[in-house]
Amino acid sequence: MLLVCLYVFAGVVLGTWLLSLVTREYSWVDRIWSLVPIAYVAVFAAGAGFADARLDVMLALIALWGIRLTFNYGRKGGYAPGGEDYRWGVLRARLKPWQFQLFNFFFISLYQNVILLLITLPAYTALQHRSPFGAWDAVLAVVFLAFLAGETVADQQQWTFQQHKRAELDAGREPAARFVRTGLFRYSRHPNFFFEQAQWWVVFVFGALAADSPWQWTVAGAVLLTLLFIGSTRFTESITLGRYPEYADYQRRTCMLVPWRPGSERAVDDLSA
Repeated sequence: MLLVCLYVFAGVVLGTWLLSLVTREYSWVDRIWSLVPIAYVAVFAAGAGFADARLDVMLALIALWGIRLTFNYGRKGGYAPGGEDYRWGVLRARLKPWQFQLFNFFFISLYQNVILLLITLPAYTALQHRSPFGAWDAVLAVVFLAFLAGETVADQQQWTFQQHKRAELDAGREPAARFVRTGLFRYSRHPNFFFEQAQWWVVFVFGALAADSPWQWTVAGAVLLTLLFIGSTRFTESITLGRYPEYADYQRRTCMLVPWRPGSERAVDDLSA
C-alpha cells in the first residue's frame, strides 16, 4: 500500500511541476492540497478491505476536511485561471528567475507534496497495527470534528469580512477596518491555520493509538506541517504589515496562531515565538 502511495506521490510531484512550467501559474499544489491526502488514506483503508473501523473513521474525517477545504478554496477563485497565490508573485519579484524556478521545484512541487504524504502516514501505522476501535478513538474523532468546526467558522468570518470590505471599496467608501480582527480573529491572528494544524496532530494521535505508543516516526508529518505554516504565516504577515502599518499593533496584542486572550503583549510574544 505504501508503494502505491509513493507512485501517486511521484506522479503528483511531476504533474504539478510540469503544469507550473506550462501555465506559468504556481499554485497547482494548492489546488490538489485538499484532494491528495484523501487518496492516500483511501489507499491504506483499502489495504484493510475497508473493514477496519479506525481506518474507515480516519478516511471519513479526512474526506470531510477535504470537502470543506475544497469549497473554501474554490469560492475564493483558487481553481479559476489566474487563481495563483498572491505570495508567489511577491516572491518572484524578489528572486532572480532561475532562483524562483529552483524554489518552484524543490519547495512548491516537491517539499509540499512530501508533507502531504507524510501527514497521512499515521493511517499506514494504523494499517500495520490493526486493533479494535475504542473509546479513545471516538474521543479523537470528536476532537477532530471540533477543530474542523473551528476552522470552518474562522474561514467563514474571514470570507464575510472580505466580502464586506470589497463591497465598501466598490462603493467608493473606505472600510472601517482593513483586516479582520473580530470573532475568532480577536484571539488569534490566524485561527484557521491553528485549527488546520491541530486536525493533523489528531491524525497522528490516531496512528500512535493504534500502535499503542506515542513514539512514532510519522510525527514528522505534523511537525513539518507546523513548521511550514509558521514560515508561511510570517511571510504573509510581512506582506500585510507592508500594506497596513496598523497591523503591527494587532501583532503586539494578538497571538499569531494559538487562540489566547487578547491584550497581553508578553503572553502574545511567548506564544507566537
